[in-house]
Amino acid sequence: MDHHPINCRLREYRVGLTRFATAALAVGTLAACSSHPAETAPPTISPAHAAVSPPVTGAPDGVVRSLPGPGTGAGFDTATASLVVLGTDAGRPVVTVPGTPPVVLPAAATGVTVDGAGTAFLSTRGGYLRFDIGKRAVQAVAVDGQSGTDFTSIARRADGKLALGTADGAVLIVDGTAVKSRMKAFARVDGLAAQGNTVVVLDRGQTSVTEVNADGTDVAQALRAGEGATTLAADPAGRVLVADTRGDGLLVFGTTPLMLRQQAPVRGAPYGIVGSAKLAWVSQTATNSVVGYDLSTGIPVEKVRYRTVQQPDVLAFDERTGTLFVVSGSGAGVQVIANAAAGPGSGGH
Repeated sequence: MDHHPINCRLREYRVGLTRFATAALAVGTLAACSSHPAETAPPTISPAHAAVSPPVTGAPDGVVRSLPGPGTGAGFDTATASLVVLGTDAGRPVVTVPGTPPVVLPAAATGVTVDGAGTAFLSTRGGYLRFDIGKRAVQAVAVDGQSGTDFTSIARRADGKLALGTADGAVLIVDGTAVKSRMKAFARVDGLAAQGNTVVVLDRGQTSVTEVNADGTDVAQALRAGEGATTLAADPAGRVLVADTRGDGLLVFGTTPLMLRQQAPVRGAPYGIVGSAKLAWVSQTATNSVVGYDLSTGIPVEKVRYRTVQQPDVLAFDERTGTLFVVSGSGAGVQVIANAAAGPGSGGH
């Protein structure tokens, strides 16, 4: 029998989720603490999703650039001053730098992160793809022993190692092709965010966020995240921002230790999220809007609001120029809002 302390802590965490869950979170009797976490599925609810956005009724703020199709992820690379958009083109998986032809990927990708030095990394089945932004070249990297693994999300740590999440609820820390650690503790890993070498995991089915230690072998802290969390992002202040889509809210967590620091109501099915030095940005998919919140006082305060393209599912930010990017999940392109923190009419619109 396995009595390792991590199993007990994970079991206590899942019991805690069950106590706070709604009636929909009905589960069977949890296994004893001696059972291995992988042997018993954690309690889950139906994951939340972005709202299906209505047609746009007014012109979006800023400038709208075309994309070959719907966008599913994005990141801004400072070295090349490039927005990298993950999406599709006539059903084919592509990565696109707006203004240049899309690059067809050798396999479907599920997440994207950038290193700020000219490379984007895309999670895919069996490993990840390296995208050289300047050369527009893609290289497939097979992770050792993971040819059949469906990777669902990706984040890059400060030490250059990649965190990869899986469809069956594991987090792997990877250096090149080598697996440095693997921990299975979730129903599914739907999102990852890195602050330094600390990784925070989002599990939509458990509507939870979990901080994984730097070794990638243990749960440091685990917390319920609203009523239906869907997306998360790290911000420059060391926080992790979470969109509670079902609960209509913005959740702001501190890390090391993981702790809920702030929260604010955000109506309209909040979904897209990104942090910047001045504001935290959240899109409202039910109203085709994006809102910037000031977190500096300890209570999120709405500062600016913009009309967006239809289905504003993905956000990215260029800190150097203060430009906000809103990527449409319906194929309506990418919206570029310069000097975004200054508000509409500031000269960048």
